[in-house]
Amino acid sequence: PPPANTRRAPGPPDGGWGWVVVFGAFVSIGFAYAFPKGIAIFFKEIQDFFGTSYSEVAWVSSIMLATTYGAGPISSILVNRYGSRPVVMFGGLLCGIGMVSAAFCTSIVQLYICVGFITGLGLALNLQPSVIMIGKYFLKRRPIANGLAMAGSPVMLCTLAPLNQFLFDSFGWRGSFLILGAILLNCCVAGAFFRPIGPGTASVKTQVTEEGKDALKQEVTEDAMEISSLTNLPMKNKEEEGDRDCCEKINRYLDFSLFKHRGFLIYLIGNVLMFLGFFAPIIFLAPYAKHIGIDEYSAAFLLSILAIVDIVARPTTGIIANSKWVRPRIQYFFSFSIAFNGTCHLLCPLASSYTGLVVYSVFFGLAFGMVCAMLFETLMDLVGAARFTSAVGLVTIAECCTILLGPPIGGECIFFLFVMVLAGTFLFIMNYYNYRMLAKEEKERKAKEEDPKTVRTENEGRNNGIKETTQDGPELEPLREEQEGPKKEVNGI
Repeated sequence: PPPANTRRAPGPPDGGWGWVVVFGAFVSIGFAYAFPKGIAIFFKEIQDFFGTSYSEVAWVSSIMLATTYGAGPISSILVNRYGSRPVVMFGGLLCGIGMVSAAFCTSIVQLYICVGFITGLGLALNLQPSVIMIGKYFLKRRPIANGLAMAGSPVMLCTLAPLNQFLFDSFGWRGSFLILGAILLNCCVAGAFFRPIGPGTASVKTQVTEEGKDALKQEVTEDAMEISSLTNLPMKNKEEEGDRDCCEKINRYLDFSLFKHRGFLIYLIGNVLMFLGFFAPIIFLAPYAKHIGIDEYSAAFLLSILAIVDIVARPTTGIIANSKWVRPRIQYFFSFSIAFNGTCHLLCPLASSYTGLVVYSVFFGLAFGMVCAMLFETLMDLVGAARFTSAVGLVTIAECCTILLGPPIGGECIFFLFVMVLAGTFLFIMNYYNYRMLAKEEKERKAKEEDPKTVRTENEGRNNGIKETTQDGPELEPLREEQEGPKKEVNGI
């Protein structure tokens, strides 16, 4: 029999230090999403200083966003190789170095390198490890934890906008970049909170409520097996690595077999469609308000209204998604949120006054927060905790192109409506198909397990039961005992 200390697979603690991890993810995710938007305040002064056009200066934010999303696979490989804590701390260091270096730039090209590439890469190394660590610390309460962590984006945006204006008025753009570089070093502190989970530091939560037991039973088992397999990766014989070719070594840290995963492909296609019209309405909201005769301060306040509603919507969506009615079919809720987001854009052309635009901003903030709160939770629900690291890297690099193309090609509200509703409808239909296929495959699997019982004699069943109990891995036994009660196994898993 296996040693006693290897019989329990490590699982998410669903609390405790996990809430500290959520706070660290709140800070890291907030900077990753809000910082590229917040530095736009300095663009006018930078344009005048270097004597360039506004479009040339705007490339600073575009390059930063593209690097943040395009470096997804690099971040995934580093997390699989070194873990989340050192990657986030190194990313925070890169952010600080990039912004401090930008304070001494003498050309716009140098700003592209320092702010766009170096700081963008640092933000990429902050974003993905943060959501990955939440998946390792939470299972039952994971939607709530994701909703709280994703709320960091609107909170940071509301904070950085007035802070950047104050820094600019007091120190100019060069002094502001120096101070912002020091502020971004707080990402290193956030990364220090990401204490890794090992076999001896975590145990599987057993107090599952009666209502949610059936819905979560299979997910608990699969994630425990996957996380256990991850912790055993360093124990593999090093001689096997020498026999692998280059592709196999890369696949170890970035799982390209996900492109054969039905649920992952559905999510990827739907998200690529969605991001064509996801960020563009935020960019066009203030200019559209000015176009219909609203003053600049009132137009800017529309974004503040959107951000305030977004702050409330994200954790609230996490609580709803964690309920026993929504959690088992969370992919439908995500699909509805995307379609609702697109439908909200119908209100924008109908608004002929400032009051109408305020109503639109409230609905848009609600829909935007709903989608963002579940963006990573639904992906983790599909692929599991162990494969999530590779999945998020592959998804972000695919989204990178559509994020850049969305604002230039989307100049009308009807475009946003069409793309978002199309993405939501596609995901709803395909997730229905995926759920049906999963149920069918589960039914066939159970049928195959039950068939041998009808043809075995009593002696054969006893012998085979002993043999299969010996062959089955010990990882699932504690989960079986805790979730299904004391039960004698005579036919393996």
